[in-house]
Amino acid sequence: MTIAWGRWGVLCAVLLLAACASDTHLTFLNPQGPVADAQRWHFYVVLGVMAVLVAGPIFLLLPFFAWRYRYGNNTSRYTPNWEFSKVLEIMAWGGPIVIVAVLAFFVWRDTHKLDPYKPLVSGQAPLRVQVIGYDWKWLFIYPDQGVASIGIMAMPAGRPVSLQITSATVMQSFFIPALGSQMYAMGGMVTQLNLQADKPGRSLGENTMYNGNGFHQQQFTAQAMTPAGFAAWIGKVRADGIPLDAHILQLVSQRATRSDLIAALPGTRSMGSNVYFRRTSAALFPAVVKATRDGERALPPAAFTPAATVPSVAPSMMEHK
Repeated sequence: MTIAWGRWGVLCAVLLLAACASDTHLTFLNPQGPVADAQRWHFYVVLGVMAVLVAGPIFLLLPFFAWRYRYGNNTSRYTPNWEFSKVLEIMAWGGPIVIVAVLAFFVWRDTHKLDPYKPLVSGQAPLRVQVIGYDWKWLFIYPDQGVASIGIMAMPAGRPVSLQITSATVMQSFFIPALGSQMYAMGGMVTQLNLQADKPGRSLGENTMYNGNGFHQQQFTAQAMTPAGFAAWIGKVRADGIPLDAHILQLVSQRATRSDLIAALPGTRSMGSNVYFRRTSAALFPAVVKATRDGERALPPAAFTPAATVPSVAPSMMEHK
C-alpha cells in the first residue's frame, strides 16, 4: 500500500513539473488578459457561494444529525404522529431560494460585464482579426495589414483584439482559455469576440467541438508580442509569406491537418509549424461567409484581389444590442 501511494506521489510530481516547464498558458486560472482575469474571479465567487451556502451547511449538519439520531439515543423525543414543522419548512424552501438569488445576481452582473461582443475599454484602436475555421485548422486574417496565418494568432500586448469568427465547414468552437471566452464558429454566420493580452507570452488556442479525425490537432498558439515585435512579425510575414490565391485557399480548405497542409504547400517547410500568407485581400472573409451560406464552392476573383472593395459581411448569429 505504501509503495502504491509512493508511485502516485511520484506521478503527480512529474505532472506538476511538466506543467511548470511549459511556457504556454493553458487556463483562465492563470489569466493573461482582463477577460480571463474577470472570469477567474467570477469562478472564485461562485465557488465561494456554493461552498458557504451549499457544502458548508451539509458538512456542519451531517455530524449533528449523525449524533442526534444515533442508534441507542434514548433522550430523543419520539413523535410518530409528527406532520408539520414551520422551522423545517422555512429552511427547506429558504435555503434554495437564497442560493438561487445570490447566484443569479452574480451571473446576471458578470454576464453583461463579460459580454464577448462588448468592446474592451482602451485608449488604443483594436486590432482586427478575421478567423475562419476549417477542418482541421484555423485561418487568421489581418485585413488591415494584408497578411494571414495558420497555427499562430499574433497580437500586440496591451492592445485589444476584435475578432470576427466564422466556419467554412461544420460548427466549431473557438477558445483561448488563458485569454478568456469561448465563441462558436458557424458556417455562413459571423460571431464576435473581444480579447486582450496584458503582457507578451504564449497561450493555447483550440477547437473544443469535435469535428472529425483531426480534431485533436486543431490547435494554435495565441502569441502576444511587444508592439515592436508585432510590427516586425507583420513585416516578416509580408516578406516571406505565400501569396494567398484561389489555388492556395483550395488546399487550405481541404480536410487535412496543419502538418498535412505544410507538406502540400510550396515553400512552407522553412516556416516551421506555422503557415504565413501575404497579399491577403480584405474581401476574402466576407466572400467565404457568403459562399458558405449560399452553398457555393468557388469564390469570386475579387475575393483574392488586395485592392478589392470589401462587401458587407453576413449578419451575426443574433441581433446584438
